[in-house]
Amino acid sequence: MAGFKLLVGLGNPGSEYENTRHNAGAQWIEALARQSQCLLRSDKKFSGLFGKVSIAGEECYLLIPTTYMNLSGKAVQAVCQFYKVLPQEVLVVHDELDIPPGSVKLKQGGGHGGHNGLKDIIAKLGNNKEFARLRLGIGHPGHASQVANYVLKKAAPDEYAKTMQTIDESLRYVDDIVKGDLNRVMNQLHSFKA
Repeated sequence: MAGFKLLVGLGNPGSEYENTRHNAGAQWIEALARQSQCLLRSDKKFSGLFGKVSIAGEECYLLIPTTYMNLSGKAVQAVCQFYKVLPQEVLVVHDELDIPPGSVKLKQGGGHGGHNGLKDIIAKLGNNKEFARLRLGIGHPGHASQVANYVLKKAAPDEYAKTMQTIDESLRYVDDIVKGDLNRVMNQLHSFKA
């Protein structure tokens, strides 16, 4: 399969949301930017923190929307239109309630599963669901009524450490991810437990 040109990490802007469960995707992009020595700069036309980097010999764009989560699609749409990136060339990294902390899953396409960031990206890409997702497990609080409060809280130190291990582990495969070698990555990552 073809590779990815745009890697997006979802989160909410502002210091009050830093290191909350909902910002796991943004933390992944921040870690990749550090690893790649890429400076993410605030870019008004893309409504986000944006940078260009070479991964596996390919030029890639890194993006953390600085809109709130439920408006993430605005930033993704702006980059896709400006750089002529197709939905299937986009990888969105996000927190996932249905996976326990310390686990990570990769998939191509699919619905939004109630995730407001994904919901907005699907809508802004013309109802196209073909982008890939790297889903970082944050676990579920147990009841739907607790979800909003749960995702906006900082994780306990041991849970946070598991998320960081998951980010580190998945970044080991970033070359294969960018090249689109998803089956190989899935075989490695889906068995990983922090």
